[in-house]
Amino acid sequence: MLIVNAKIRTMAGRDYADGYIQIAGEKIVSVGPMEDCPADFETIDAQGKIAMPGLIDPHSHIGMWEDGMGFEGDDGNEQTDPVTPHLRAIDGVNPFDRSFAEALSYGVTTVVTGPGSANPIAGQFCALKTYGKRVDRMVVRAPLAIKMAMGENPKNSYHEKDGGPATRMAVAALIREQLAKAQKYAKQLEEAAKDDELDEPEYDAKCEALLPLLDHRIKAHIHAHRADDIFTAIRIAEEFGLGYVIVHGTEGHLIADELAEEQAPVIVGPLIGARTKPELANASASGPGLLKAAGVQVAICTDHPEVPSHYLLMSARIAIEHGMEPQAALRAITIEAAKICGISDRVGSLEAGKDADILLFDREPLECCGRPSMVIINGKKVR
Repeated sequence: MLIVNAKIRTMAGRDYADGYIQIAGEKIVSVGPMEDCPADFETIDAQGKIAMPGLIDPHSHIGMWEDGMGFEGDDGNEQTDPVTPHLRAIDGVNPFDRSFAEALSYGVTTVVTGPGSANPIAGQFCALKTYGKRVDRMVVRAPLAIKMAMGENPKNSYHEKDGGPATRMAVAALIREQLAKAQKYAKQLEEAAKDDELDEPEYDAKCEALLPLLDHRIKAHIHAHRADDIFTAIRIAEEFGLGYVIVHGTEGHLIADELAEEQAPVIVGPLIGARTKPELANASASGPGLLKAAGVQVAICTDHPEVPSHYLLMSARIAIEHGMEPQAALRAITIEAAKICGISDRVGSLEAGKDADILLFDREPLECCGRPSMVIINGKKVR
């Protein structure tokens, strides 16, 4: 397939006023100006439309709380145990949830989804394409991260249950306890591998799930709204030498200089909605722009179903209206989202070797905030 005569926004540092995108199978082969365009391919004439990479929602729970369903479609929070790192998002997502089709129709081609924030350690997030019938064939990366949560959500989930946690101290303590157990488990495995006379520890699903986090194959995505909760998340991550991402970061703009100093990436959102609980009191749509201006790596999310994923582009537009630079906002839902989530080798920009996830817009995307006229995922026209 060859897309020609397009205004190309690559999100990779170079754009083309009149360019082409060459696709072979599921991948982009080349991107460039029309004067370098190869011949003899099945051609889609963009007729001057804007081409850009598919949008990425870097934090959501799409498919975990199914649209229009009650308890039967509620698979996001396992509130029977506050520490559940062994739960896998891929086992809870229903790709037939119509929210996937809606997200796709508005240009969201990749979503990062997983369990909610009821548990201090909630489980394993994954990245999925929004097109498909079978989760296993939609996966971009699984596991992508271990979800953790600070603050009101885990407190509210367990404060009336025996065993807690009922305080922020207990939330942090439970996370530390499980991480310490996993460290000990990893050391025992390592020692047993070196010495035939030593037995391996008894299999522990929770500890096994945390091994990729401890050895830096994946990061912790830590739900934190208040500034003090953000600092607790950073404190624990540093104690255990973990890679981490702050998710929501509602008061992040109040401590932007500190976050920049820590080089702490932040996924901000949702930007649409009311301040429905105390830790959202300082929520501001200016947050993404202020964080970016301070030198923090920023992405924007919907937190679906808090805000439906198909309003991701609108969320970026809101950030612009409150001070974020337009290019930074667009990058926050494409390449920066991909980099923060560790999937930029596959998605987030139009470059040779990456997945052919491409959108065509009749008008400036950030001005119309509507549906693209064409959506291509993995080299296939799906809308």
